[in-house]
Amino acid sequence: MNSKSSANKSLVLANWKMNLSASQSVNLAKAIAKSLSRLPGVEVGLCPTFPALAAVGQVVKGKSIALGAQDVFWKAAGPYTGEVSAAVLRELGVKYVIVGHSERRQYLKETDIMIQQKILATLEQGLTPVLCVGETFAERQAGQKDMVIMRQVTAALKGATLAPKLELVIAYEPVWVIGSGQAVELSEAVHTAQVIRQALMDIFSPAMIEKQVRIIYGGSVDPTNVAAFVKQSPLRGVLVGGASLEAKKFIDLVRQL
Repeated sequence: MNSKSSANKSLVLANWKMNLSASQSVNLAKAIAKSLSRLPGVEVGLCPTFPALAAVGQVVKGKSIALGAQDVFWKAAGPYTGEVSAAVLRELGVKYVIVGHSERRQYLKETDIMIQQKILATLEQGLTPVLCVGETFAERQAGQKDMVIMRQVTAALKGATLAPKLELVIAYEPVWVIGSGQAVELSEAVHTAQVIRQALMDIFSPAMIEKQVRIIYGGSVDPTNVAAFVKQSPLRGVLVGGASLEAKKFIDLVRQL
């Protein structure tokens, strides 16, 4: 699968977070891989924990399912205990790398500068960063949502370039709906995707944005609402959390597309 063809597909990326053991991750990946054979127009990616990454990679190897990582460090090697480089992720067969998730911004105190460095390191290794952006409830209440989103996009992509075969995914995940079971209104997700696209226009060419960038939605996505989010331009996919932890539910979700 080349980069150009995958960029034209809807993306369904499963973020398992810290919810499954290594063996549970493998079993879930096997169930998903067995049921979701090549789907035209849809690309599926699985993002297990680091300890399960190699084993899940073996399950999906040679299949039409991509492997993703939940984080990355910006240095290639060195005295950085507990961290994993983009080069190692690439060696394990990773394609997608989640960067700047709100949980890491909150609990690990990740800054815009750290996120920007992770984006650059990921692209340098030819991997596809999945940049997560989103406002808190307080920022939303203060009427700052669009400004926050544009700042996050601009700061994270400072100095970034997209060579012809590289891709970028930006996931709009409003912090206040993650894990709530209640997604935002479709019209708001579409509006925010347009805000993101506008911010991108100051960084990349229109042709590059069209061919190499996908904007997706995340936040309480499930089988009942996934089709609406994916089929509304400029949205081109979803980042799925809780609904990706059960094989039947996730398979049903993907089959809605």
